[in-house]
Amino acid sequence: MRIALVGDRSPGVRSHVRVPSLLEALRRRDGVVLDAYWVPTADAASDAGGLERFDGIWMLPGSPYLSEEGAVAAARTARECGIPFLGTCGGFHHMLLEYARNVCGLDVAHAENEPGAREFLLTPLECSLAGHEGLVRLSPGSLIERIMGAGTTVEVYNCSYGLNPLYERVLEEHGLEFSGHAGDGAVRVAELPSHPFFLATLFQPELSGDGGRAHPVIAAFAAAVAARAGRAARVGPVSALDTPAGARRPAAELGVTTTEGPGLAGAGC
Repeated sequence: MRIALVGDRSPGVRSHVRVPSLLEALRRRDGVVLDAYWVPTADAASDAGGLERFDGIWMLPGSPYLSEEGAVAAARTARECGIPFLGTCGGFHHMLLEYARNVCGLDVAHAENEPGAREFLLTPLECSLAGHEGLVRLSPGSLIERIMGAGTTVEVYNCSYGLNPLYERVLEEHGLEFSGHAGDGAVRVAELPSHPFFLATLFQPELSGDGGRAHPVIAAFAAAVAARAGRAARVGPVSALDTPAGARRPAAELGVTTTEGPGLAGAGC
């Protein structure tokens, strides 16, 4: 079961450093072995990334990315090809950017990437969330609520940008669901109900706890990857880890649906 870790890998990004221990925790505690490969955003912008061949795509924090085009292309590949997708922090931003441009037809920008643009989908937060924790209220019946098994959760952030509320309605009208909100109503989670697993969070689940146990969102993503792969887990190059194979945990236990939604197929899938 192969996953692409889309981002510009850096030892200075805490979430990147956490990845090996989280993958090990998935193997040890959840019985899911993932072959993880880092795909730089510049490669994701071309055929070099080969993203359609992966069983899952996780777009990690670390923005501004070296290639906005590559990050947007990775989200589009996952959406159109029905590949399980998890976007955290910068991944949340660029998933929304892709959807706004390619599904809603909006000419919008990310203020961090294009400060001179005319229309911004992602804008600076009134108060930076870098290094903060906050309560997130989850929509009843949503994927994120099923994953967490509760109506609220307290999560870790390291972010200074968020969705411009002026665009919430048009994104929802085109099928995106905003399923997690802060106390002031600001969007914190987005998902695509018509997709097997397409979830993005402004918070960083990879920073939760001490890294000895995968956050439920990460475990659910891994289960969706296993469901798509449709075969037993096998050993492969998981960063610097050397791990034995393990049995898969049923996707249903982690709130994952494997039903294909309409309109997902895209060129090259």
